[in-house]
Amino acid sequence: MDRRAESPESGAGTETRRLILNPTSGGGGAHVEEVRYLADEYGFPVVETERAGHGTDLAEAAAEDGVDLLAVCGGDGTLHEVVQGLVRTDALDSVTLAVVPAGTENFFAGDLGVQSLEDGFEVADTGETRRLDLGVADGEPFVLSAIAGLPADTSAGATHERKNSLGPMAFVVAGIEEALDFDGLSVEIDAVSEGGRDAGEKGRGDDRKWSGEAEAVLVGNARKFAEEGGQADAEDGLLEVTIIEELSARDALVEYLEQRVLRRETPHVTELHARRLDFENLDGEPVTFSLDGEIQEFEDVTLDTRPGALRVKVGEEYEPNP
Repeated sequence: MDRRAESPESGAGTETRRLILNPTSGGGGAHVEEVRYLADEYGFPVVETERAGHGTDLAEAAAEDGVDLLAVCGGDGTLHEVVQGLVRTDALDSVTLAVVPAGTENFFAGDLGVQSLEDGFEVADTGETRRLDLGVADGEPFVLSAIAGLPADTSAGATHERKNSLGPMAFVVAGIEEALDFDGLSVEIDAVSEGGRDAGEKGRGDDRKWSGEAEAVLVGNARKFAEEGGQADAEDGLLEVTIIEELSARDALVEYLEQRVLRRETPHVTELHARRLDFENLDGEPVTFSLDGEIQEFEDVTLDTRPGALRVKVGEEYEPNP
C-alpha cells in the first residue's frame, strides 16, 4: 500500500457524516438545490454558513459532535475556515475531510481529482483517504498557499461582492487596480530545510537566505507557482517557494516569455523548497498575506509545515507525486 494512503477502517460504512455548505460560494446560490439533493442521496446532513468565519464554528461543532467524515461545499476560502475549526479543536486526526467544489476558484478540489458537485460526493463516499501536509503561518493554517505582495493585494481587492457579480474576472479587475499603486516588498527570507518528510528519498530542501525588493513571495503547500505550474507535492513535508523580484514592466514581460514560452531559467525568479520559512518585512510595516484566499497581515512571520496532518478523500486522478 502507498505510504500515505490509509487502510479502510472497520465499520467505515457507519461513520457519522456531515456537510458544511456555503450557499453564496461561486457567485450565488445556484448550486444549493443540487447540493442538498445529492447530500440526501449520499447520507450527509447539511448545515449552512451564514456569515464570514462561520465555517470555523461549524467545523468545531462537527468535531465536538463526533463527526468522522466532514464534507465541505464551497470554495478554497470555505475550506480554509473549516480547517481552522479542526485545528482549534485538535480534531485533525479524528476527522476526514472531503471537498465538494462550488467556489469561484476550486484549486484544491482540482488537485484532489474532484471536478464537479456529483464527483465530490462520490469521492467523499468511496474515495481513498490520504494524509496531506498542512501549512502553518504563525499558527494560522493554510492548505493551498500563503502569498505576499501584489497577488495578495489583488486577492484582497477581489471582494465577495465583486466575485458574486464578476466571477473569476474579479481578480483581473482587482489586479489592474492594485498594480497601479503597488510599491513592492523589501524583505528578508530565511529558508530552512530540516530535511522534509522524504529527505532520504527526494533530497533535502534548501538552506538559504534571500533579501531584496520583491514583487511577490509565493509559498505553496499544495500549489505550485513556477516551473510548469499546477499541483505541488502535498506529501513531501516541504513548502514550494517562489520569489519574484521587483522589475519594470518591460523586464517582467521579457522574463515571462523566457520562462513560459522558451522554458529558460530567469535570473529574477528564485525557486526553492523549505521545511520552514522565516519572513521579515524590512520596512517595518505589516504585509498583506493571502492564506488560501483569506486575508491576514503580518510584519514578521514564520511559515512551516505539519507533515501528514490532514486526512483527505481523493479521487482517482489525484497524483501523490505530481
